[in-house]
Amino acid sequence: MAFNHLPAGVHDALAPLSVTPVTHSVPMAKNHRSDRSPADAASRPSPGTVLHRLASGPSRSARITHTEHLPPRTGRHAVWPDRIRAEIVAAVQAAGIDHPWAHQALAAEHALDGDSVIVATGTASGKSLAYLVPVLSALLDGSEAPNGRGSTTLYLAPTKALAADQCRSVKELSQPLGNAVRPAVYDGDTPFEEREWIRQYANYVLTNPDMLHRGILPSHPRWSSFLKSLKYVVIDECHTYRGVFGSHVAQVLRRLRRLCARYGASPVFLLASATAAEPSVAARRLTGLPVIEVADDASPRGELVFALWEPPLTELHGERGAPVRRTATAETADLLTDLTVQGVRSVAFVRSRRGAELISVIAQERLAEIDRSLPRRVAAYRGGYLPEERRALERALHSGELLGLAATTALELGVDVSGLDAVLIAGYPGTRASLWQQAGRAGRSGQGALAVLVARDDPLDTFLVHHPEALFDQPVESTVLDPDNPYVLAPHLCAAAAEIPLTDADLELFGPACAELLPQLEAAKLLRRRTRAWHWTRRERAADLTDIRGAGGTPVQVVEAGTGRLLGTVDAGAAHSTVHEGAVHLHQGRTYLVRSLDLKDSVALVEQADPPYSTVARDTTSISVLDTDIEVPWGAGRLCYGSVEVTNQVVSFLRRRVITGEVLGESKLDLPPRTLRTRAVWWTVTEDQLDEARINPEILGGSLHAAEHASIGMLPLFATCDRWDIGGVSVPLHPDTLLPTVFVYDGHPGGAGFAERAFHTARDWLAATREAIAACECDAGCPSCVQSPKCGNGNEPLHKRGAVRLLTTLLRGAPREPGAGQVPGADGAPEPEQTPGAEEPPEGGQAPVPERRPAPGGKPRPESAPGSVGVRAAGPAEAVPQDPPAP
Repeated sequence: MAFNHLPAGVHDALAPLSVTPVTHSVPMAKNHRSDRSPADAASRPSPGTVLHRLASGPSRSARITHTEHLPPRTGRHAVWPDRIRAEIVAAVQAAGIDHPWAHQALAAEHALDGDSVIVATGTASGKSLAYLVPVLSALLDGSEAPNGRGSTTLYLAPTKALAADQCRSVKELSQPLGNAVRPAVYDGDTPFEEREWIRQYANYVLTNPDMLHRGILPSHPRWSSFLKSLKYVVIDECHTYRGVFGSHVAQVLRRLRRLCARYGASPVFLLASATAAEPSVAARRLTGLPVIEVADDASPRGELVFALWEPPLTELHGERGAPVRRTATAETADLLTDLTVQGVRSVAFVRSRRGAELISVIAQERLAEIDRSLPRRVAAYRGGYLPEERRALERALHSGELLGLAATTALELGVDVSGLDAVLIAGYPGTRASLWQQAGRAGRSGQGALAVLVARDDPLDTFLVHHPEALFDQPVESTVLDPDNPYVLAPHLCAAAAEIPLTDADLELFGPACAELLPQLEAAKLLRRRTRAWHWTRRERAADLTDIRGAGGTPVQVVEAGTGRLLGTVDAGAAHSTVHEGAVHLHQGRTYLVRSLDLKDSVALVEQADPPYSTVARDTTSISVLDTDIEVPWGAGRLCYGSVEVTNQVVSFLRRRVITGEVLGESKLDLPPRTLRTRAVWWTVTEDQLDEARINPEILGGSLHAAEHASIGMLPLFATCDRWDIGGVSVPLHPDTLLPTVFVYDGHPGGAGFAERAFHTARDWLAATREAIAACECDAGCPSCVQSPKCGNGNEPLHKRGAVRLLTTLLRGAPREPGAGQVPGADGAPEPEQTPGAEEPPEGGQAPVPERRPAPGGKPRPESAPGSVGVRAAGPAEAVPQDPPAP
């Protein structure tokens, strides 16, 4: 029997970026102006006072597990480099910015020197201005060329909304320059009659990686005059390019560089990022070029009071009688209500669209009981709204008409929300970088601010609110991406060959995996080698072989049964877990029940309803080892990393009460299984280790299962992922390892780098997992430690104490020297031949040389697998995950 934990939607296609960046547009980065008058600012209560009011009452104060006080910081000014045109400096001063911060001036200096640079500083530190000033100066120079376009710039944002907002900012800043700077947005919404003008005359084109991949690069002859003059490529919010999406974007950028070289251009890359570990290393992986980092933030910061808040236990009981905490959604709605009553301008961040709507509705209902004028001052803000609706909400929040917003991370898309007093974060957002981005939305004018992290009832959130050092004493995570993933690289080689035939000289640009993939693409009759180059052989567009967001298959149409009205679409892979029969579907604030799902015709019929519950899909998983790439002894046990094949099937769904999270029932489903080839980390234990841990056969399955659940919940603390990106399986006796085994794998075809990161940090990761289980006060396991709402086995069996003993024994055998569990040369582990300044800087001592051998009893990986899967859009069998709505 295999006990598994695969999050709902783990095979689902990645939707357009669900965790999106904070924009630092020029209005956000005004160095000397506040949107509030001094009198208004002076009348505001301090962050400590606001928190004291929230915590008043005998039960409320006990919910705060820790309060962190970050003192204010003064700014450090500098002067713009002499080479910046005087007209640009005057335009910046006219916008109210007399002097740049030191990091802005330094980044501009590097850009002028022709060095690619990444600015990795905090929220509202003026990163946009750091790259805009040298860009505008170059465009002004280029406007004096005979054709009026001697220099051009390409700006890339992860979303359309961010590009549109940045375009407005550029137009405002460059208004004194007349027609010298001609910005234009070029994306899927751009009218066709405007596109030719943009190609011929715009010198600052703002777009997204999707349009670059599908629209600009395949049509490069029509963009020849723009590309031959391309001086700068701006990549905004580059920390969002991680995992599979980041790996696709990395290959798109290599294709761009190749075409630019064809037209005689060698653009400088200017990147803006949230604070991140090793930003220059991540930028080099993304662009393929050496990148200088500017990470010393010289902007001022007001006082920040950061509280960790754990909702109380309720009288309800979950599976197996486990105690249940009040949901983060209900707790956040209460806090937003209280802040609104105090007149505190606030935003509550929540992971799902449904969660944002629920928090808004609950807060409005409770405010109506206090003052009938208050409900209209709270609203929801999420993706899916019309642009005019979104702008109206932004204006209302900016003016103070709105006091509170319940928002998904869509609020981080280029929105100037200066003047916020408090931020509520409903559940850990997945990474420390995202946590600080969201917390930084308050106090953006250098004023004090309050941030409150409200813990969900899961292992990671519970661990964090009781281990504040894991948040406040640790650096932010490294960005994980793998451009050499064959499932990613193969379709981009085809697209590159369709743009210009591939030659041997191009192989270095695209990476060492090319040599293995090109013969497979030839065998699949996608490429053909003629003389010294590979050519695209088919009539269809090569760029359509892959969706860089990871989506694949025909989208499922969500149709209202009574009217035939199309409500929207769901990615093919997501359909099994989100629009199965009986699922609750939320659209534009209205709730629907799915009446039927037709996978053949890709249609889900829904009818409007108002059920008092949400639904969560459950699934089962089996796994087989294809290759063991790396194996490290952990005492008698083994820690391994390699390739696996996962078979997953959605088998049922839970109905959970919206406010309390109470499980109301479970319904079975009959859906077909799907398979996925990906990368995994796994560990095994021997009979002697089981004896040492006092694990008998009766509790072995439950001990492994509990350790697996908790380890999946804790991995986002060590890899730039969230638990929707990964899955797991535990088996008392696995046929390939012939031992008790726990697997944790990437939920993306070919892998996304998360399992590899887990392998590199395995000792710390599993030690934190053990501590999280041991520290939980429950008796037999609960959602805060070893239970998972997505478990396809109904959280049976689980043995909490056995998991602690098992992990203790396993960790006793873990290598103790620095770098143990790492592969030489991988992710910061040193190589014997490594020289100073290499891409991967040393981080500790020499790791043991791991064994490399096939898995015992494992299957050899078919030679055609990477190419055959990677060169076509994934169908339902290979679909990739998407975050499902949180309950």
